[in-house]
Amino acid sequence: MSKVVCTMYGAVLALSVSAAFAADIPAAPVARVEPVSDTYFGEAVVDRYRWMENDKDPEWLPYLKQQNAHARGVLDALPKRDVLLARIQQLSGDVATPARVQKAGARLFYQQRPAGANNFKLFVREGGKDRVLVDPTKLDTKTSHISLDWWQASPDGSKLVYGLSKDGSEDSVLQIMDVRTGAILKERIADTQGANPSWLDDSSGFFYNQLTGKNNTPERYLDSVARFHKLGGDPAKDPLLMKRGLDPAIAYEKIQGPYIGTSLHSATALLILADVRPEKRIYAAPLRDVIKGKAKWQQVADFADEVTDVDMDGDDLYLLSTKDHPRGRLLKTSAKAPSLAKASEIVAESKLVLQGMARAKDGLYLRAMDGGPSTLQRLGNDGKLTTIALPFEGTLREIEADPNAPGVLAVLTGWLEPAGIWNAAADGKMTDTGITPKPAIDTSAYTTERRYATAKDGTQIPYSLIYKKGLKMDGKNPAFISAYGSYGSAAYTPAFAGRTLALADQGAIIGYANVRGGGEFGRQWHRAGQLENKPNTWRDLIAVCEDMNAKGYTSPEHLAIGGRSAGGITMGRALEERPDLFAAVVSGVGWHNPLRYVAEQNGYGEEPEWGAIADPAGFKALKSIDSYQQVVDGARYPAIMLTTGVTDPRVAPFHPAKMAARLQSATASGKPVILRVDFDAGHGMGSTRAQQDAESADTYAFILSQTTAK
Repeated sequence: MSKVVCTMYGAVLALSVSAAFAADIPAAPVARVEPVSDTYFGEAVVDRYRWMENDKDPEWLPYLKQQNAHARGVLDALPKRDVLLARIQQLSGDVATPARVQKAGARLFYQQRPAGANNFKLFVREGGKDRVLVDPTKLDTKTSHISLDWWQASPDGSKLVYGLSKDGSEDSVLQIMDVRTGAILKERIADTQGANPSWLDDSSGFFYNQLTGKNNTPERYLDSVARFHKLGGDPAKDPLLMKRGLDPAIAYEKIQGPYIGTSLHSATALLILADVRPEKRIYAAPLRDVIKGKAKWQQVADFADEVTDVDMDGDDLYLLSTKDHPRGRLLKTSAKAPSLAKASEIVAESKLVLQGMARAKDGLYLRAMDGGPSTLQRLGNDGKLTTIALPFEGTLREIEADPNAPGVLAVLTGWLEPAGIWNAAADGKMTDTGITPKPAIDTSAYTTERRYATAKDGTQIPYSLIYKKGLKMDGKNPAFISAYGSYGSAAYTPAFAGRTLALADQGAIIGYANVRGGGEFGRQWHRAGQLENKPNTWRDLIAVCEDMNAKGYTSPEHLAIGGRSAGGITMGRALEERPDLFAAVVSGVGWHNPLRYVAEQNGYGEEPEWGAIADPAGFKALKSIDSYQQVVDGARYPAIMLTTGVTDPRVAPFHPAKMAARLQSATASGKPVILRVDFDAGHGMGSTRAQQDAESADTYAFILSQTTAK
């Protein structure tokens, strides 16, 4: 077992918390060092903690438990944690949170976490009355919880297919329900994390994607397959319609998953090959042939054509493409005889970034964005493009339309406006459906603003701030700035501040930096923070922090940065390049050792975003973003809190664990480095409200302990 010893770090840590509690804080474990050397293109790279990649190692779980015991000792001793938790619980408990909505037939389905509930539930509204269809909290035990991962109602609303998983693992098991009676059918289909089901028009069956790789191995997400399930049939006999190598005419890599999609009232099916990239490879074939397993697929678009979204209306095929038009334009071609070369442009590129579309009876609705805030447009059946005014500046998390009905449903939220389900009618008016009750939370005491920082190359980097009105900008305010910047995802667009208001109540400024690598300004913004351009991502964050300091919002001794998942790259590299700029850093389930993606189940699929280790340029790019390998002995690092979930399928726990061990052994600042571990949670998607509340309280208390005046 690893020895638990008191280090100089532990001695200095005792000075940062109450002396009454310091003696009760377990020391951080000293991790076993077993160096392993790898050589990439003539360059040796030493990994001190390779053993942590083996979750069967007898020291692995004890190490995590000792790290968490140390973290709990630090966090539980912080004087503001209980006050923060109480306020956070009130904020999260008073708010009903919608996630998704779908109209199917005469029924309206919506996923929402009701006020006071611990997890999301699925409801149906019909005849003016609501009832619960799926309540995963009824399946919880004292030691485990169940979450609703995904769902899709059939076109007529009579059936529902959905996925459930345990402890935030996202390892879905597919189930089917008869909506009228609530009866759950006998079929169960495992390995359906990314099922993405697509129903036939008559609601008799659906296409779905199924994983074939063994769980918790690097092969988990490789070579998934597409199948068809007919209701009442034996899932073990579901026909295999696409897998790699099945059709010699359809060649693709192991990292791409095959998905078969349908559209209401269309005789054509689409085969979509997708990986982590926004772009997709698309084929079309007659639906009747696809069901029989006799499809002769015609190619619609290759990855180089940069098609990011697709929809069909009968024989009309609509494609959203960013090729040579980085903010996107809308094209139309024939579904039966598709040709991009002959496709007509029906919506030209503009300053708006086109994100997606939904087809209604009165036209195509387009979800767009301008640097962050959303815009809603409608391309009417008459070909006229109109903009629908939103009730406030915010984010359209999603739009959903029924091809048989006019209008569109949307989940809309803003920095100080809780999320709600809104309806945009055919007359262009947008109204709140009232499905999500408005919480009794007064946000009038807070304000928001949007500013721009200038990066070293002159690029203007937008960032948004939330804080209490009347705050004095004297450089002494604690501030917590988050960033992401990956996959072309606009991660930090206006979304209800919620729990973070508890931090604002303590006089802190909460900020979000729209760094390059995201999609806030289209495909070029993504490329500018991708692969060899990735340093722009963390240097944009540094530029935002320097701008805030210059304007008197805060100063280095009061400034904390944070990010989650791929945001761990941003946090890790920023703290290493400018440890003097931050008082604290928080990395939530962060990716810190990308050179070792080959050892985790969500690794190979990431190659298009970060680079392939087998390629010299890919290795160079991966090494540049590997914060674990860039830790320097004797550096004076800020206080650092890392988190992980043991069931995380997206970022293996060895990333935060290695990073914690390396920082604890290297830092000379005497400031705390802690690893917070959830043993019944994963990447966060399936975490309960209570779990999220506790992590937020820990995070904010840790930040305030390092950023407020002593």
